[in-house]
Amino acid sequence: MRAKDVSFTEEVVPFDFESGNPAFRTFSPSMKVPVLRHGDLTVWDSLAIMEYVADLYPERGFWPEDLKARALARAISAEMHSGFTGLRGACPMNFRKPAGHLDVSDDVRADVARILNIWRQCIETSGGPFLFGDFTIADAMYAPVVSRLATYQLTSDPVADQYGNAMRGTEAWQEWEAAALKETWIVPVDEV
Repeated sequence: MRAKDVSFTEEVVPFDFESGNPAFRTFSPSMKVPVLRHGDLTVWDSLAIMEYVADLYPERGFWPEDLKARALARAISAEMHSGFTGLRGACPMNFRKPAGHLDVSDDVRADVARILNIWRQCIETSGGPFLFGDFTIADAMYAPVVSRLATYQLTSDPVADQYGNAMRGTEAWQEWEAAALKETWIVPVDEV
């Protein structure tokens, strides 16, 4: 929403418990975040939130305009949403962690290889700098992976550097990182 200039009010509820925060129950049916409240509607899943906002603002280019590119963007976003469990489990999202190589399992290496293949194919087809040329929901879905690959130094592939630099160069990324670095709570399970 920041990348597409959609204004909203953000309310941060700390992750100060290993399994979330009991306060999540007051606004999230799933006890997970993110959650979007829009009038009397509550949407509690990241991809569903982005789809809803894309429907509200079709002129903002949340998805690629081309039908085939849009289908591919949805497919890789759904793959990110439901997959790459090895990477997610072994390498928690953590902006505060100093970068350093982490020895990972074959499952994580396979996830990284698949992600790099997706990025390479999309950027070669679109011409970049983002997966479908302009920033889309697909890029928002892969933003945490950009951070994980850098934090845990999981690859030296040039496509990761190229795409990572494009992502880190956005104002939305810079605001996201700055806000994360201001967080005061630490969840021990996320401190690999």
